[in-house]
Amino acid sequence: MAENIESTKKVKIPRHEMPCQEPEVRARNFEEVALGYTEETAIEEAKRCLQCKKPKCVTGCPVEVLIPEFIKKVAEGDFQEAGNVLKIKNSLPAVCGRVCPQENQCESKCILGIKGESVAIGRLERFAADFGMKTGKSVFEKPALSGKRVAIIGAGPAGLACAGDLAKAGHAVTVLEALHVAGGVLMYGIPQFRLPKEIVQTEIENLKTMGVEILTNQVVGKITSVDELMENGYDAVFIGTGAGLPYFMDIPGENLNGVYSANEFLTRTNLMKGYKFPDYATPVKVGKNVAVLGAGNVAMDSARTALRLGAENVYIIYRRSRDEMPARKEELEHAEEEGIQFRLLTNPVAIEGDERGWVKSLTCLRYELGEPDASGRRAPIAIKGSEFDIPMDTVVVAIGQGPNPLVTTSTPGLELNKRGNIVADPETLMTSKPGVFAGGDIVTGAATVILAMGAGKKAAAGIDQYLKGK
Repeated sequence: MAENIESTKKVKIPRHEMPCQEPEVRARNFEEVALGYTEETAIEEAKRCLQCKKPKCVTGCPVEVLIPEFIKKVAEGDFQEAGNVLKIKNSLPAVCGRVCPQENQCESKCILGIKGESVAIGRLERFAADFGMKTGKSVFEKPALSGKRVAIIGAGPAGLACAGDLAKAGHAVTVLEALHVAGGVLMYGIPQFRLPKEIVQTEIENLKTMGVEILTNQVVGKITSVDELMENGYDAVFIGTGAGLPYFMDIPGENLNGVYSANEFLTRTNLMKGYKFPDYATPVKVGKNVAVLGAGNVAMDSARTALRLGAENVYIIYRRSRDEMPARKEELEHAEEEGIQFRLLTNPVAIEGDERGWVKSLTCLRYELGEPDASGRRAPIAIKGSEFDIPMDTVVVAIGQGPNPLVTTSTPGLELNKRGNIVADPETLMTSKPGVFAGGDIVTGAATVILAMGAGKKAAAGIDQYLKGK
């Protein structure tokens, strides 16, 4: 009875909002938008947790974070221990606290959310992880070494999560990263204002203290291959190369100057520090009017980045309605607050150029929605004769990406599906080649950071069992 009364009280307590920079200020800078909870706010939010005996929130977490346990420590004011509890299951908690779609995962399972608002698990995760970073204390105790060596191809979310768990199991881990800095999409894809790169690199440094070796500028498929790694002393290989090959719309004008894939646009800005020109010699030309084609999180990141680079008008061009937009609700709201303009039920059919070969305008077609298609979303239907032009200087194509074939085409005997993704056992994530495992976007197609990390952890468990001969 007392428990029910307490639960009723907590349901009535509103969820604590995340403080943010004001829209008109943040729209012109690359500083982090969300400012984080204060200690007092974190404690109050943590006290909302019911501490369920059978916590459903954990079942919604791909990396199985000990959610009630870390929140309990936050509620008690033991922030350091809260961070330590997070690290038991999650090698990158400060990253996850910022970019995971908790509203569709752990928070969607929260009992409080049935009659009220769920506990702000993600915000508390960020708070606890950030506190641990500030203190610089590590609780990792190096295990006895197994004598086994594992090579991980790709230092993105899947590869880093896999590396962390394998290091905890006592295996010697070497991560091979094609770019000049580790982090994968965390570094090149997600903007500074959503995920500060200093946070990512601090998390990676923590992995190094666990014994993980990270080698950059290692283009597997060119300087070495999966088979060569296995022949040169590695007992297992994990492929976590993600989905880095951009898709285009195949419409006239996509080869004009001023047309970018979202991958290039964000990489030039984030990884190559294009927003800090002239300090970094990688400027990104945007002009006054920018169109971003697509409506996922990558599209929102691209649009908000264009605004910060100086564009006056930034448009999201999407052929369905707002209800079908796949981006997180939070990202949609932030984009609108900052002045991003949504052109819905609209689809580009051509990009027009000037005499110098630069983008001049975007020709679009109006759409209406029909019955739901195979994806469950209402199918867009073109309205004949509804073409119109929008003056444009830059077009960013953000309609998705697929697997880069560099590793897969240089690995004989590796089974692929019709999309070019690696086929892996759903339980162990071993591929058709014994000792070679794969996970994340290279297997599933483009998905979220946390799902890639979950795959990395699952693969680590499979590799550990394989190395033990089980």
